[in-house]
Amino acid sequence: MSDTLTIINKPVEKEMARFHELFSEALSHNDGLLHEVLQHIMQRGGKRMRPLLTLLIAKTLYRAEHGDVYRGLNAVATALGGGNQAMERALQAACSLELLHTASLVHDDVVDEADERRGQQSVNASYNNRIAILVGDYILSASLRCISECGEQCMTATLSQLGLTLSEGEVRQIQNISTADFSIDAYYDVISKKTAALFEACCHLGALAVNAKPEHVEAVREFGRNLGIVFQIRDDIFDYSDSEEVGKPTGKDMLEGKLTLPALFVLNDKDCNPEMLAIAKKIKALEATDEERNLLRLYAKEKGGINHAQQAMEKYTQRAKAFVESIEEGKLKDALAAYVEYVSGRSF
Repeated sequence: MSDTLTIINKPVEKEMARFHELFSEALSHNDGLLHEVLQHIMQRGGKRMRPLLTLLIAKTLYRAEHGDVYRGLNAVATALGGGNQAMERALQAACSLELLHTASLVHDDVVDEADERRGQQSVNASYNNRIAILVGDYILSASLRCISECGEQCMTATLSQLGLTLSEGEVRQIQNISTADFSIDAYYDVISKKTAALFEACCHLGALAVNAKPEHVEAVREFGRNLGIVFQIRDDIFDYSDSEEVGKPTGKDMLEGKLTLPALFVLNDKDCNPEMLAIAKKIKALEATDEERNLLRLYAKEKGGINHAQQAMEKYTQRAKAFVESIEEGKLKDALAAYVEYVSGRSF
């Protein structure tokens, strides 16, 4: 996968260097405690797949609109204020989206009472819930400040709508846990409002940053939605693996009362074992034992739940690939093709 990440990063290396500067500046503060917590969050790192997507889409559509790849890389590597305004807006949008995503994760850890995030203690575990909520709010405000630098009302509106959609998705997920049914439609509704909405917004803002044509905007939004669904289904499949296979704890979804596509598929089978239906209800009620959760995981794997999820993921992967095929040959097309491959084939 390291070679794949190299291909993805190559066309936007200099822009990503500037992104990291912007992101670091946004999470910097002189105050003792706030500085300490923000630095704690910065240590998580990550592959920054969402900013990469925003910048790749922006450069791809800039070429489509103007007939040439943006070449003002040196201007991007310096302080904003000169050079190509379109890519400067894309950089601010990428930073804003990553900040919004970071703030949502800090808040999610409070809601989920999570102790860890990406191998380190969560903010709420290291400090307390009050600090986590306040710092999450601070990062959210930093996100709004970044998007305001673009000076485009349509971009601010897109980010604001994303915030609304993500919150709606979280509430819907909690609502689903409290219901007795096992709706696959509700599952897709949640992942569309959460993961898919975030990937869609990355593409949408990348397109708006370069003033892309309406038909191009809609095409990349659909591409982002498909990518997000692939990403989430892949993540849900991981939860049915052994920890050694993926290098991280598994079984977390059921522990939180969440039933994802592999289990929902078998639970909606007319021949589903009544015992499994009873266990599933106990899982949603947060009353199941470790043994019962493991029984349902094994049942889902044995009865084709994983295979069904993989087939669903492949359907959305092919839709994403169809968009990539429409792009002019070159490093940007190669990077987006590698991006799709990475999201659908990642092992962790």
